[in-house]
Amino acid sequence: MTFQAIVPTGGLTGWRFLQRTYDAQIQAFSSAPQIGRDTEYFLEKIGTVSSAADLVADRRLLGVALGAFGLQDDLPNKYFIQKIMEDGTTDREALANRLADKRYTRLSQAFGFGPGEVPQTGNPRAMAEIVRMNQVQSFEISVGETDDTLRIALYAQRELTELAGSGSSDTVKWFSIMGLPPLRSMFETALGLPPSFSQIDIDQQMEVLRDKTQRLTGSDQIDQFTDPEALEKLTNAYLARSQIANGASGLSSGSVALTLLQG
Repeated sequence: MTFQAIVPTGGLTGWRFLQRTYDAQIQAFSSAPQIGRDTEYFLEKIGTVSSAADLVADRRLLGVALGAFGLQDDLPNKYFIQKIMEDGTTDREALANRLADKRYTRLSQAFGFGPGEVPQTGNPRAMAEIVRMNQVQSFEISVGETDDTLRIALYAQRELTELAGSGSSDTVKWFSIMGLPPLRSMFETALGLPPSFSQIDIDQQMEVLRDKTQRLTGSDQIDQFTDPEALEKLTNAYLARSQIANGASGLSSGSVALTLLQG
């Protein structure tokens, strides 16, 4: 049986519990029999894969590959994933580059099956990173089975920190956030934006996101999130607003409102 993440409650209280127990829980989760078998199989077999067709033909390998990018729901969509990988990312018209969800771009880049790219399946370090990412994403999914807001918060802790520290321009970073569904969801909720927000012009979306982030954290620059204090402000606002929307379980509505005001 796969190890199930322990999440005794949701919201801010559950988040603090997860922060305290994360290292022990992820270690136990990664050592669970099913995760261990999938890891061993992937590392043993992936070096023999030389094309996107080879990868999608092996359901177990494909499961780990997709899981590393949070795309496990695409496991039945073999031809779509094969097309994503075979197109690569160097051509602007490649399928991955035309999709709003940039996780597909990352998937394609990680394996390097596109034109002019170097396949990475023979690179032990790169494939070990795929395994690690799958373990982390799988743990987050386990958390999400109890509380999806906590899953998104965990995702943001690593993805937003990494994005903030990258060498890309601030504009590129904002577009990346809008192209990664979990991060977009976190920002929209934390900033109190309505469901219809995604329907407005993309440049206007960025303007609104930057303005409201400035009001919340004191800066509209993504690189601020290399600072744990700024990331905590965003996370607390996200979890507090999520609690209000879900009936403020775990803390009183007054405590949640106070958290928002302090943020």
